[in-house]
Amino acid sequence: MSYSDQRTPSFGGSHVATLLLRELLDVTDDFERALGDELAVNATDLTAMEHLIVAGALSPTALADRLHLSSAAVTSVVDRLAALGHVRRTPNPDDRRGTLVVPEPASVGRAMGRIVPMVTEINSAIHDFGEAEQVVITRYLEKVVEAYRRHAAPTERPRSWRADAPPTLRASSQRQPQTQPPSRANENRSGPAAL
Repeated sequence: MSYSDQRTPSFGGSHVATLLLRELLDVTDDFERALGDELAVNATDLTAMEHLIVAGALSPTALADRLHLSSAAVTSVVDRLAALGHVRRTPNPDDRRGTLVVPEPASVGRAMGRIVPMVTEINSAIHDFGEAEQVVITRYLEKVVEAYRRHAAPTERPRSWRADAPPTLRASSQRQPQTQPPSRANENRSGPAAL
């Protein structure tokens, strides 16, 4: 039975489309867990991989800024990823005392081998609708994104999946130190796996 065949449950009068958005968030978590399991990484390490896949080589400081982690915490992330063969440290040509964290092509290929088919299938689904329907769907999703942004804590954190995500945060000195890694709910919604 499809969602359109069901009556909307009395969850504050939520429309079926709203319930489907909730399911999308749940299945996104499932996808990210499956990708993390395939790469043998935890949620924080997967988010680090997402940033490195999109941005390419990053300094540990830039990666820490993107993840909102301390230098010590990002060192642990990079150590774990390097031990698994997902990244390597190389000298930074712009800073002879610094290093860059570089994603390994084989690991990028494994991750993209899961992500690209899903993104391709999702992207092609919009073409099952006529142009007028696509406009309505797009308008609805824009309103959903706007609502999320209004209710989310303001952030200047780069989104790993955005092509225009800057390699570093200029306001890193204003960052509050974090004693615990971010929760999955806040951390992975921005990655390429989270459409």
